[in-house]
Amino acid sequence: MTNNDQPARTFEASLEALEQIVRDLEEGDLPLEKSLELFEQGIRLSRECQERLSQAERRIEVLLRDNQGRPVVAPFEGSNATSPESADGE
Repeated sequence: MTNNDQPARTFEASLEALEQIVRDLEEGDLPLEKSLELFEQGIRLSRECQERLSQAERRIEVLLRDNQGRPVVAPFEGSNATSPESADGE
């Protein structure tokens, strides 16, 4: 790892850095070497963000267990039935 890599960076900070890299690359005004460097950083940040999301998902699955200790996994879309928006609409 180089000094520019910060493993203690928050998910939000990593995502913001990735978004900035995408904006910079989309402008297309960078030299090839700088573009490649940013692309590599973007790939690292993307993988870091994906890993953090996977870790969060695993933590949620541990927290959501039934009374027999089995994980209860449900899609987020299923929670719309109990949302305040659906209650207001009826």
